[in-house]
Amino acid sequence: MVKTTDYKDPGRVELIKQLEAASRQSKGGIWSRVAIELSRVRKNRRQVNVYKIDKHTADGDFVVVPGKVLGEGCLNHPVNVAAFRFTEGAQKKINAAGGKTMSIMELVKSNPEGKSIRLMG
Repeated sequence: MVKTTDYKDPGRVELIKQLEAASRQSKGGIWSRVAIELSRVRKNRRQVNVYKIDKHTADGDFVVVPGKVLGEGCLNHPVNVAAFRFTEGAQKKINAAGGKTMSIMELVKSNPEGKSIRLMG
């Protein structure tokens, strides 16, 4: 079987460009790191379960996941999570705990310098 190397999600490619631009403008190193993580091939991208977010965060923390958030486990406190993709179960659990789910660019626009953000994966 031949490996496909030409397929690139246009939305992901555009997000990477926007993150690199945001990193240059604000000199915030977290956005360049997120862009690097999103540049990985699909099988090497990060996947984080809800229980891991619960374990490593406190009330009101901002978390960015350069990959997919999965719905395994439960969340016991409100956390704001930005990710490339969410499963339906993960979104429900985060919102039910009083947190907020958002896209990575929404987080960049609300916090361009990347202060007090946890990178998880």
